[in-house]
Amino acid sequence: MTKVQVRHGPMRIVALAVLGAVVAFAPLGSQAAEPAAAAATTQNPRDLINGVAQQLLKELQTRREELKNDPVALRKLIDETLLPHFDTQTAAQRVLAVHWRTATPEQRRRFIDAFYKFMLQTYGNALVEFTPNQLEVLPFRGDPKANTATVETRVNTGSGKPIPVNYSMRLTPTGWKAWDVTIEGISYVLSFQKDIGAEVNQKGLEAVIARLESGQPAQPAKPGTPAR
Repeated sequence: MTKVQVRHGPMRIVALAVLGAVVAFAPLGSQAAEPAAAAATTQNPRDLINGVAQQLLKELQTRREELKNDPVALRKLIDETLLPHFDTQTAAQRVLAVHWRTATPEQRRRFIDAFYKFMLQTYGNALVEFTPNQLEVLPFRGDPKANTATVETRVNTGSGKPIPVNYSMRLTPTGWKAWDVTIEGISYVLSFQKDIGAEVNQKGLEAVIARLESGQPAQPAKPGTPAR
């Protein structure tokens, strides 16, 4: 994810794409809007992404100044609009990879919660700058009978060629849910898997969770530093 951010400059350019990353780490058990969750069971994956995006962008258009000045209201909007449509546990398991298996249930819960808050803190404010004409959801080209799918979108930055952003989806008992976001071929799950995996190897899972909980960016450990 860092590579994408550096390449395209200001975070607001990729904030909309990173929404998948934000809500994919939303706390397990969070309460979300029931009507939105119910609708997910009948929509195809492309229509789901398009509908959720348009709903969110409409709220941003009408409440932009309020949301800029009220982080609590912004988080509530993201929770209610996006959370029902992302597979939180699949994303978290893939990011932690082998470390998920050795983490305690409490560490897993804390990791998901802390990562969500960290991502929201990093990208949430940038999100409110987006306008509806910056997002284009492309026609669905997958197999309608499959239980996995990729939804392709483009984010128009106004400064050159649109950025391709693809959502990896899976069909769950409660409908289609996204578990990964790929920006210009770079998977956020794999990017975070490498970065966090290296940090856990050097500092230990508990230290990484504590760092995320504090809202501090990662600090490279010295080569050869053992995990604690």
